[in-house]
Amino acid sequence: MLKMESPLVSIIIPTFNSQKFIFETICSVQNQTYVNWEIILVDDCSKDETVAIISRFTQKDNRIQMLELSANSGTGVARNAALASAKGKYIAFLDADDLWKPNKLEVQIKFMQANNLPIYLFFLYDCIDEEGKTLNKRVEAPISLSYLQLFYCNYIGNLTGIYDVDYFGKIPISAIRKRQDWMLWLKVLKKIKIAHPVPESLAYYRIRDNSISTSKLDLIKYNFAVYRKFHGFSFPIALACMKVFFIRTIANKARVCKEN
Repeated sequence: MLKMESPLVSIIIPTFNSQKFIFETICSVQNQTYVNWEIILVDDCSKDETVAIISRFTQKDNRIQMLELSANSGTGVARNAALASAKGKYIAFLDADDLWKPNKLEVQIKFMQANNLPIYLFFLYDCIDEEGKTLNKRVEAPISLSYLQLFYCNYIGNLTGIYDVDYFGKIPISAIRKRQDWMLWLKVLKKIKIAHPVPESLAYYRIRDNSISTSKLDLIKYNFAVYRKFHGFSFPIALACMKVFFIRTIANKARVCKEN
């Protein structure tokens, strides 16, 4: 176990109607072998028991805090609210339905410190279903990742990324409802040029029944918005980028949830 004098990691978790998963998600952080962390949960006006569940954690563990938004504003706004409160040298992200393996933070921090790196962008992770059962599938990572590769295909699972605030500052998150994580890591790769993963699975990504097919049209819309609004491209150029995006995504589909 790493000692408490190790740098503080701020873990940002947005929540919305997450009562089914949030208990297990928080426990996966509490079970980390790296113990110097804080969790900042931001609830986006949940209508279920999410806030009550989180409150039980905040009463028992002073490393866990909760913020509540006054109006439903989306994941980007929630993450920015957490970012403003973050005190850590490192910023990490976790969604309310995903899980970290116990050595996730320890492996990342050791690797970053040993190689004098300001960021650890991505690694392999396993897929689980809505009930937390393994799908015996694993998301693989490229041997190296450049800005141009990421520009045309979103390779980075947001539950894998962590960055050094001393090097990057606190990087603002877009308020767009989806794909904020893609835009965040595009900003990062534009600065560092290339990233390399460690070929080790350190987390579980939950594939939920209601998100496999019903959101495909939404994702197309938000992908297009990234090219139009984030990059500032004209309609024809954004459309051309989308075409390449789909070609690259289909070509790289074998890496997504490959049988392990």
